Amino acid sequence: MDVFFSVAEDKFDQLIKEGMIAREDGVDLLKNELVLVVPKENPSHIKHFIDLTNDQIQQLSIGTPESVLAGQYAQESLKAMDVWEKVKPKIVYAKDVRQVLSYVETGNVEAGMVYKTDAAISDKVKIVATAEPDTHTPIVYPVGIIKGSQHYEAAKEFYQYLQSETALKVFEDYGFTIK
Repeated sequence: MDVFFSVAEDKFDQLIKEGMIAREDGVDLLKNELVLVVPKENPSHIKHFIDLTNDQIQQLSIGTPESVLAGQYAQESLKAMDVWEKVKPKIVYAKDVRQVLSYVETGNVEAGMVYKTDAAISDKVKIVATAEPDTHTPIVYPVGIIKGSQHYEAAKEFYQYLQSETALKVFEDYGFTIK
């Protein structure tokens, strides 16, 4: 591996702690948002997170918090909004964000919580609400060069390219925000 680029900020910090990435060869590059999505037609008329507590809403999908970061953020956010206990019995856990999105797209659940960037790729869902950033751990994408890379110079060029105006514009076009 030459470059580490992931939403797993804790893993990035661990790599720095273990000396596998030099602090000067790493940066928090991008941020993302956690959003509530519904099927495009929104038959349940969901407009905000509080609507999930209505008895008419039967199912909400999130990623499994123990293995899916977006699910962990969703759980944190729902707890911070003080709706977790009311929606917990309605939750359909998914193996990843794409599965949550699929459940919503097909109408198998009334709503789901996913990253904004994932919601943006689907024309079968719409975003009805965005979780306030202070309700969950920041969604940050760090990037760094792995020490001992056999292709250090190429990795450094790629690392620098990822921070260029050209690359950052592409990331913004796909819904990321620049850190």
